[in-house]
Amino acid sequence: MDSTQFTSDEVDLERYRARLRQMTDEELIREGKTGRYLCSPTANFGKPPRKVFVVQLEEVKAEWRRRHPKTDNDGSATSKRRCELAWRRGH
Repeated sequence: MDSTQFTSDEVDLERYRARLRQMTDEELIREGKTGRYLCSPTANFGKPPRKVFVVQLEEVKAEWRRRHPKTDNDGSATSKRRCELAWRRGH
């Protein structure tokens, strides 16, 4: 997350969404991990995260879901996605 891009708690959502759409999956994962950290109690010294970081993290999640929808009703795609995500978290 480019925190210098957002100096206040307002986000230009359309511009940020366009930037997310341009990212590769790997870049999007990195953006999500950064956002997750910026929303963590560790990064905020136990205080609630800034709204701008929460909004950015939600947008990253929405972009991921847009790219990787759950399509199978039998759960096989969902299970496969969980395995991939668990593997990526470990690496």
